[in-house]
Amino acid sequence: MLDQERRHRRTRAGRRVLSVRAQAVLVLRWFLDATRVCQLALDNQLSSSTAYRYLHEGIDVLAAQAPGLHGALLAARLAGHTHVGLDGTLVRTDRSKAAGPTRASAASRRQVVDLWWSGKHHHHGGNVQVITAPDGWPLWVSDVRPGRQHDVTCARADPEVFTAVAAFTDDTHPVLADLGYEGENTRLTCPIKKPARLASLTADQRTVNMLHSATRAPAERGNSLLKTTFKALRRVSLCPWRIGAITAAALALLHIEHNRST
Repeated sequence: MLDQERRHRRTRAGRRVLSVRAQAVLVLRWFLDATRVCQLALDNQLSSSTAYRYLHEGIDVLAAQAPGLHGALLAARLAGHTHVGLDGTLVRTDRSKAAGPTRASAASRRQVVDLWWSGKHHHHGGNVQVITAPDGWPLWVSDVRPGRQHDVTCARADPEVFTAVAAFTDDTHPVLADLGYEGENTRLTCPIKKPARLASLTADQRTVNMLHSATRAPAERGNSLLKTTFKALRRVSLCPWRIGAITAAALALLHIEHNRST
């Protein structure tokens, strides 16, 4: 893939410091071991800027190989999957905070909200939506959204998500999601939310929730599989807006390694 990219760019022979193989090794070391870019530059006798350029080029080439949403859901239907799962995951970042929207504070002053801070996880990061097969195998990942946004907000930010979900869903092929997608119960199959205070779910409703939880639980495996396989996804040190491309590249690598897409 990297050699095709070089031909596409019309890079002349001998104009690159690293061969295609050496560049591929550099990219894989960063993904698998989260090797610092300064160490990669030192090991390959590169400047830091060249090492970053080679890394980003490799990320973009791999991300282009990741499956699209409509293709992933079509492949899931052809593979005979009875359902798929939709879940969000926070990919942590150690980058400095960035100013987001403002809100009124208790003292009637305008308070700046940190764009990448996740109140749920108490950490900076980007939210990525993941669609998984019934056994938890990741089929598709979305682009990144700021960590302060909830899962349902991130899903709504991509207009293709619910269009593709609607095309996949019928009476026998649901898309399972958790309560983080409350408000989209007509397009997703979500558990029943507990009513107001001093009320409780009925026995039938609790049974439905238990069955939903047991069926949807493997969806968590998709997020875990990506992060345990690729240490780079545990804490991204690049620009947070690159998290989407990085996750897509990791998904493509995972599919290639296991020779499985569905």
